[in-house]
Amino acid sequence: MGKERMINSMNLDWKFFRGDEPKAWYKGYDDSSWRDVTLPHDWSVEEPFSKEHSSGTGYVAAGKGWYRKNFNLPDELKGKRVYITFEGIYNNSQVWCNSYYIGKRPFGYSTFTYDITDFVDFENSNVVSVKVNHKDVADSRWFTGSGIYRDVYLTITDQIHINQYGVFVTTPTVTNELATVAINTQLTNETTNAENIEIKNTLFDQSGNIVGSSVDSKSIASESGLNVDQTITVSDPQVWSPEQPYLYSIRTEIIKDNQVIDNITTTTGIRTFSFDAKKGFFLNGQNMKMKGVCVHHDAGGLGAAVPEKVWVRRLKALKEMGCNAIRMSHNPPAPNLLDLCDRMGFLVMDEAFDEWEGVKNKWSTGHNVYPPKHFGYYEDFPQWGETDIKEMVLRDRNHPSIILWSIGNEIDYPNDPYCHPYFESMTGNNDSNKPAAERAYDPNKPNAERLTTIAKRLVHYVKECDTTRPVTSALAFPELSNLTGYAQALDVVGYNYKEHLYEDDLKNYPDHIIYGSENGPGLDQWLKVRDNDAISGQFIWTGIDYLGEAKGWPVRAAPAGFLDLAGNKKSSFYYRQSLWSEKPMVFLAAMRKDDPEAERKRRWMGDSHWNWNQGDQLDVFCYTNCQEAELFMNEKSLGTKRLLDADSYLNWDVAFEEGELKVVAKDKDGKEYTHQLVTASSPKKLAVEVDYPELEADGQDITHIEMQIVDENGNPVSIAEDKIELSIEGPGDIIGIESGNIQDLEPYSSKERNAYQGKLVAFVRSRTEEGQIVVTAKSANLETTQIPITVQELEKVPN
Repeated sequence: MGKERMINSMNLDWKFFRGDEPKAWYKGYDDSSWRDVTLPHDWSVEEPFSKEHSSGTGYVAAGKGWYRKNFNLPDELKGKRVYITFEGIYNNSQVWCNSYYIGKRPFGYSTFTYDITDFVDFENSNVVSVKVNHKDVADSRWFTGSGIYRDVYLTITDQIHINQYGVFVTTPTVTNELATVAINTQLTNETTNAENIEIKNTLFDQSGNIVGSSVDSKSIASESGLNVDQTITVSDPQVWSPEQPYLYSIRTEIIKDNQVIDNITTTTGIRTFSFDAKKGFFLNGQNMKMKGVCVHHDAGGLGAAVPEKVWVRRLKALKEMGCNAIRMSHNPPAPNLLDLCDRMGFLVMDEAFDEWEGVKNKWSTGHNVYPPKHFGYYEDFPQWGETDIKEMVLRDRNHPSIILWSIGNEIDYPNDPYCHPYFESMTGNNDSNKPAAERAYDPNKPNAERLTTIAKRLVHYVKECDTTRPVTSALAFPELSNLTGYAQALDVVGYNYKEHLYEDDLKNYPDHIIYGSENGPGLDQWLKVRDNDAISGQFIWTGIDYLGEAKGWPVRAAPAGFLDLAGNKKSSFYYRQSLWSEKPMVFLAAMRKDDPEAERKRRWMGDSHWNWNQGDQLDVFCYTNCQEAELFMNEKSLGTKRLLDADSYLNWDVAFEEGELKVVAKDKDGKEYTHQLVTASSPKKLAVEVDYPELEADGQDITHIEMQIVDENGNPVSIAEDKIELSIEGPGDIIGIESGNIQDLEPYSSKERNAYQGKLVAFVRSRTEEGQIVVTAKSANLETTQIPITVQELEKVPN
């Protein structure tokens, strides 16, 4: 057994009990009747939807649950230090180890680590017990999930070891010719003897070649810490950017008596960035716009327990759309999502809170339907706010993708609950839905000037951990926050849905750096960014549909995304792609002119199919970034239109005819790009795509099975909603099924579901044994389909 650091996943072989069991903290408790579960795990999406639950959190259950894990530690590890890390438990968790109480954590999005060295047994089995008390289902404005919904792992170190988050890598100087990589290492000697050690940092390029290193010899006193700064110089550095997300890695080693006793590898990127009040955002000296989207942390049928590959699929789509930035709304995300942003090239706003000490309205019977509930993080913020925000910054500060720390979202939303004599009665922001008493100034409510005090404190906490990035906050009411001093407490000021203020506020507050922290998807909102040098970018609400924040039963999710709950692209995805992407593209969609919901549907930019009623009068939309496009109905030209002559997309009035509708677009070089819609006949079978046909036999690997209903000629039947039943044989499990239909109330635990717009996606996870998985898809009117997936020991390949 080596002396170096060990990190072991603890995700497999947990026992779970839904409910309360007062004796489950006890090591000797008999949990043999409990369910076997694999982490990450979210019990909320395992239970039926109910109108009795909260619309805000997606009509799913909360409540209590217990988890227990039995594990052994080899005798040769005696004398080592042992830590357990939970990347996220929602919420109010309490942890015991071998009957000893370790601690609690109220906030459901924090990563936290406990030192369990004093409580583990190296000769007998060990038991970790975790109680989760998600006591208030209406404690959030969106879906949260319930349980241990992120990864858990053990870290085993020498008594002389690098601290948790003890390596901090920065790039203080970056030019085309030279860069300096600065490494701060904090370590601790837990022994009773002073020791002579070496601290060695080695920088590797993306191919694994050594770029440079630095070694310092130090003496570390007994039972004390040490802080060491080192620098490595890099010639001709490869800089990190969304277009070229080049990554380096640093291996930090503690050496004693010529032997490595502890080590950590840190991924980093060499880049420099800045914000300018008049010229906007610069990355590596280049001015650019942040084309961003906001995302929540769930994935439809998987709830909050989202495997990494699900994010890979989603991020690939957003990248294809032209997106280069992501706002993690409104809480610290899973670490593996930030890893992917590093690797795939997304700028990131990392956000801490949606609520400080003032409780926000939580809609439980429909969005903006009174009366609201008043549960939430506010009750823990005064005691835990500093700990939680520092944990986020310390955990995440080595990610090159992160360019902004956000201390909060819409904390200044007027009368929710903060009030101010600046207004007598609120208007705008959908406040016309509020009862008169909720709109009026009330001197007995918390004064909004309090937010300035808290903001300054939070900014200070962030800068105690990291001074290399600016601090921001997403303001709902900048009109007031500019007057109270809240905005002045920030380095960069985020405006939510307030594009109309940009012009005047840039004049009135010339030192303010302003950007769109949350925006609608309309053309005007984008032009306000594109055509104003001072505005750094926008973050559209949202990149992906998300559970919760629902309008009312039976709608259980918010449909604002460019991707639906299943990760499928909507027509609005292609419209945004035409505005944001440099790669030539063209896409067709259509909508009935007399559709009673035409105005609402315009936001989603039509339906991409050609199955209408004969003679229907249609608006045909063509989304393209090419110069011109010609539309053909059954090979007959309906005319050519130029993008310069249009608003932002092309459209034709067309009377429906069965057959093929095709568009041919030409770029500036005359190269052609086509897209066609074909009238489909009756549903016949499933066309299936499996993105990872070979899985690792580790109990954690997953693949998507994307199913599209097609006719006998293979044409997509996008209006089909056939019920599809799935079953599985072999070393794997179906961990979720998602259609994207936000009104489908079929329990997520079910293995059958209606297709939506002809599509269905299943998520399959491997077990720990090798073999062949066969997923069978059956439907009354479709041919039965069998999908093989191999499970074997594989070498892990980076995504």
